[in-house]
Order: sequence, then structure tokens, then C-alpha cells
Amino acid sequence: MRRSGNRFSVNAMSAISTRGRMHFMAFAESFTVEVMCRFLERLAGHFDRKVHLVVDTHSAHRSKKVRNWLAARSDDVELYFLPPYSSEPNPDGLVNADLEHGLPKQHRTRDQTELAAENRRFFRRRQRQPHIVRGCFGGPHVRCVL
Repeated sequence: MRRSGNRFSVNAMSAISTRGRMHFMAFAESFTVEVMCRFLERLAGHFDRKVHLVVDTHSAHRSKKVRNWLAARSDDVELYFLPPYSSEPNPDGLVNADLEHGLPKQHRTRDQTELAAENRRFFRRRQRQPHIVRGCFGGPHVRCVL
């Protein structure tokens, strides 16, 4: 099969709850402070109470702009940081692994738009399967990947 040789990617971020709720955002650009603030804004808009979000120590999570955003919305969102190293995988990392394993292997996307659509389809499917998302919190003996 002839291929174009073009390389493209799509980034995604998600927030999951122990009840199996999932919110996500797929984006083509790099993960930056602006993208993080946009995600936090969207996440805060979905709830009528404070969101407690556990994040890793990525520089965008710790940036001055994000800290300022959080200070201005301290009643809406609070961040908690994971330690820099943990032997246990975090639940959202398991969701990311689930995404990588769950995308169709036989179908090759032709462009970035098609890849973003595949990612969104996967996350929407998982939103309708809260039992799988909850399984990501079950500890090392539970697999959330189907």
C-alpha cells in the first residue's frame, strides 16, 4: 500500500472520576499553558461545585499563568500534584494506554483531522462505559484496557 510518508499527531487530555465520569479534550497543537487553561475552563464549566484535579508535575501544570488562573478561580478548581515518581501507574495514564490500545490497528488515518476524529470517538465511547473508567482506579490487579 502506498503511503504519503507524512507524519502527524493529535494530543489529548482527560479528567476522570472514581464514579467513572470522563471529560476530555483532543487538540492538534502542543500541550502548553494556554491549552491547560482552556481545559481547566471547560472542566470548571461542567460542574456546579469545586473540581479537585490530580495532575503530574508537567511544567504547564505548575506555570505562573496556571497558578494565576487557579487563584482567580479558587472556588472552582484546585490542583493536587502527584509525586515526581511513583511505582504505581496513575488512573489517567491507564486511560491513555487504553486509548493507544483501543484505536483501530487495521485502519490508517490519512490526516490529522481523521486522527482527531478517531480519538474523539474513542473517548466518547469510554464516556458511555463508566465501568471501564472506574476500573482504572482498582489498583495494579485491575486492568482498564479491554
